[in-house]
Amino acid sequence: MTRVWERAGQFLAVAGLLVGLAGCTGSDGGGGLGLDLPGKARAPGDVIRVSPEDGSRAVAADGPLEVRVDSGRLERVSVTQMADGRRAAVPGAIAADGLRWRPADGTRLALAAKYSVDAVALDAHGRRSARHTTFTTVVPESRFIGYFTPENRSTVGAGMIVSFGFNRPVENRAEVERAIRVTADPPVEVVGHWFGKERLDFRPAAYWAAGTKVTVELGLRDVEGAPGVYGIQRKTVGFTVGRSQVSLVDAAAHTMEVRRDGRLLATLPITAGAPKTTTYNGKMVVTELYDVTRMNGATVGFGGEYDIKDVPHAMRLTESGTFIHGNYWADASTFGSANVSHGCVGLRDVKGGGADTPAGWFFDRSLVGDVVEVVNSRDRAVAPDNGLGGWNMDWEEWRKGSALH
Repeated sequence: MTRVWERAGQFLAVAGLLVGLAGCTGSDGGGGLGLDLPGKARAPGDVIRVSPEDGSRAVAADGPLEVRVDSGRLERVSVTQMADGRRAAVPGAIAADGLRWRPADGTRLALAAKYSVDAVALDAHGRRSARHTTFTTVVPESRFIGYFTPENRSTVGAGMIVSFGFNRPVENRAEVERAIRVTADPPVEVVGHWFGKERLDFRPAAYWAAGTKVTVELGLRDVEGAPGVYGIQRKTVGFTVGRSQVSLVDAAAHTMEVRRDGRLLATLPITAGAPKTTTYNGKMVVTELYDVTRMNGATVGFGGEYDIKDVPHAMRLTESGTFIHGNYWADASTFGSANVSHGCVGLRDVKGGGADTPAGWFFDRSLVGDVVEVVNSRDRAVAPDNGLGGWNMDWEEWRKGSALH
């Protein structure tokens, strides 16, 4: 369990990319609503309370920072600083009564940094509940910073897109894009694409080749991103493409073919979005992995239709809340025969997550950066800026989004 729990922190998000509570989405009930950052409001019935609130910005260096439950006990809490592609744990401890986690005495948060909070709690009956939140600390008034993914020195799948989210709107996009250099070994052309003024993604024309080493050079220090606002980062980071894993979900056939470096590993039975809550078509990239997470319909426009506090083997595919995850509540006969979800892709699992179930098998063979492509769903294609959906744009269209082309 410890090894898998650590994998939950693999993804260093673009500012605002992570959400606090997960939820499946579908075209008529979520996926097609274009909901933005659905987890920002705390869902009714949350048992784990985090301060500062999910999505908070400009948090002071001295907090406040606290995780608590009103009853039961906190089982584990991880608070992590994510800055310039590196992670550092915030020291702290759970109180003897199990009701509260606080940072160690004297701890101060770093300025211009992004933090993630991951907590799991048990109630009096031993039932598990999970919560994930993020916040960013204050950035000096005349400076801007880019929060980026993936993590420095990480090993990722072939679909990884280098994504920057800026804490302030960038007016001088050409100057900022010119100051970020993404190179690959073996060499391949890598081009940036702007989604508005606060997000810049980089990718090659096709998926990275297995074994590729990618270097990201940030020369943003003293670059004027907007009138009177200058960058503060000068870093060189990198990551490695471990292998190519692309999984093809056929929503009509209720199957998922898992291919590793072009070779078929398995064909797994799945359930996709129900007729009124269909799953997006298109290429989606795994951006987070959780051994357990909470999914609450209230956070993605489904009201009180569902609230599952212990969804096992969950892998995020979109910002708006599409996951591929373990499902222990549907009858085993559902998988491979019917679509019943609220937009997610479900794999058969058991309560608590089983290593020998289809969901456990797939989770243990997945990396951040792996690609899941959905076909034959009665929904539109996922938007290119919904998660790391940039592979749904052809190369010429992608290049047109660069400020340098």
